[in-house]
Amino acid sequence: MAKKTGKAFDIKLFRRLIGYTDPYKITFYFVGVAAILLSVFAVLRPNFLQKAIDMAIIPKDRELLVYYITIILGVLLLEVLFQLLFIYFANWLGQVVVRDIRVRLFDHMLRFKKQYYDTSSVGRLVTRAVSDIETIASIFSEGLFVIISDLLKMLVIIGFMLSKSWKLTLLVFVVLPLVLYATRVFQKKMKAAFEEVRTQVSNLNSFVQERISGMKIVQLFVREKTEYRRFKEINDKHKKAWIKTVWYNSIFFPIAEMASSITIGLIVWFGGLKAAYGEELTLGVVVAFIELSQMLFRPLRQIADKFNTLQMGMVAAERVFGVLDTNAVIEDSGTGVLKTVKGDIEFSNVRFSYVANEEVLKGISFDVKAGETVAIVGATGAGKSTIINLLNRFYEIDSGVISIDQVDIKTLELKKIRKYIGVVLQDVFLFADTVMNNITLDNPDITKEQVYKAAKEIGIHAFIESLPGGYDYNVKERGAMLSSGQRQLISFLRAYVANPSILILDEATSSVDSYSEQLIQEATDKITKGRTSIVIAHRLATIKNADTIIVMDQGEIVEQGNHSELLRLEKGYYRNLYEVQFATSEL
Repeated sequence: MAKKTGKAFDIKLFRRLIGYTDPYKITFYFVGVAAILLSVFAVLRPNFLQKAIDMAIIPKDRELLVYYITIILGVLLLEVLFQLLFIYFANWLGQVVVRDIRVRLFDHMLRFKKQYYDTSSVGRLVTRAVSDIETIASIFSEGLFVIISDLLKMLVIIGFMLSKSWKLTLLVFVVLPLVLYATRVFQKKMKAAFEEVRTQVSNLNSFVQERISGMKIVQLFVREKTEYRRFKEINDKHKKAWIKTVWYNSIFFPIAEMASSITIGLIVWFGGLKAAYGEELTLGVVVAFIELSQMLFRPLRQIADKFNTLQMGMVAAERVFGVLDTNAVIEDSGTGVLKTVKGDIEFSNVRFSYVANEEVLKGISFDVKAGETVAIVGATGAGKSTIINLLNRFYEIDSGVISIDQVDIKTLELKKIRKYIGVVLQDVFLFADTVMNNITLDNPDITKEQVYKAAKEIGIHAFIESLPGGYDYNVKERGAMLSSGQRQLISFLRAYVANPSILILDEATSSVDSYSEQLIQEATDKITKGRTSIVIAHRLATIKNADTIIVMDQGEIVEQGNHSELLRLEKGYYRNLYEVQFATSEL
């Protein structure tokens, strides 16, 4: 994880960010050259203005005045042209850099362990991937290059002022330290303020995302007033964080403006007297110094303002790099590939903990032969779904071995393992897309004809065709336009068309209506035939015909056998479950 340095400006973090411009060096250097030229153009206008006053206006030389006006106009046009190019390419560079960072961030997030998402706020991750990265773009478009351009302008202006009058330059320097000190203090305060702003933005995003996702629960339990009150509190903290930045701005900019006005007054007083008595200075030099002093203090004010932008971008970059530096990916160093998968599965003394020293699986061992259907039953929290997660390598086991066809899954490519396994979960997730795309997940190897055929085979083609638009029906976010049973059927077809060697049904019929359950049960009987299948279910009627039933309790296997064998066990765990569920119906 990236560490907060507490510095007003983190040069190491800045270098890392600039490294993303390497593929666009030509544009980067062009923007730098444009910044240099803009600093030169900045002093050319006051220089020619001074000459126009001293050599044309005072002597009343009209032709020379027209000449200088033409030059000033030409310089102004060049300045406008390069300002346009500077702004465009600085913004372009910012956008391509954040595009690259966002792609890298999303790719990194795709590889995170499931455990990372178990403990991370979705709202915060969305903030990192969207608004924080967009803030980074402002480093290039409004921060970095503008600051460089302004600093160059200031250096050129100071050099030019010294060449014209070192006395007037000293007058300007009398006030300059005050502005520099105020700017430095301002930078440090704004750094802390913007860190607080980004924290409150993340909190606000996270809160809103969770409440919108869980709005049904909020309304069912009449929590509207409570959540409204909590939102007001979080929103108020967000406001206070921003008000702090406004407060610092309201202090700094009047100080900078006052310093600028004092400088002009000193130039007019000292320079005006010298010019009036014809001593050393001319009226043109005094007028040029007034404009130059404004040009000197304006960048100072802008640098402070743009430093705000730079600071916000750096804070955002620190947070984004914090996610990029998070080492929460499943190690995928396996190179083994199974050309054909029979479907033998073996768990050998597997131990696993979500939290250190709190084992969820306590050294379990079992075999599943190719083509068998194995059911796993047990109370909530017994470790049933954990077995499925470990088989798919969503988590790393603490010890033991999990193998497919006698090959340790750690030695296999991660994507290959998951390609072999089809999963239907209890909590079905559908994307805001068509039924067809939710089934194929844009897999080019799965054709529409294959989907139609598979849907007919398992008996749900008619159901899908009955939807408005059929397979082109948009199910909206999380499949909101479908019932839970309909979502489960689509999820079932999604697993089936992938033609997995191993099929896993995790509570696949626990939350569906009787009609959907019947369809799924019929489809299950069809597709599990000759295919290794693991079924996790609370409803024991769905697993009577399983080859083997594994009974779990508190992370351990307490019973194992087929339905008839387990029923013969006196005071057996499975028998007790069965009697509770079916005793009434059998009377």
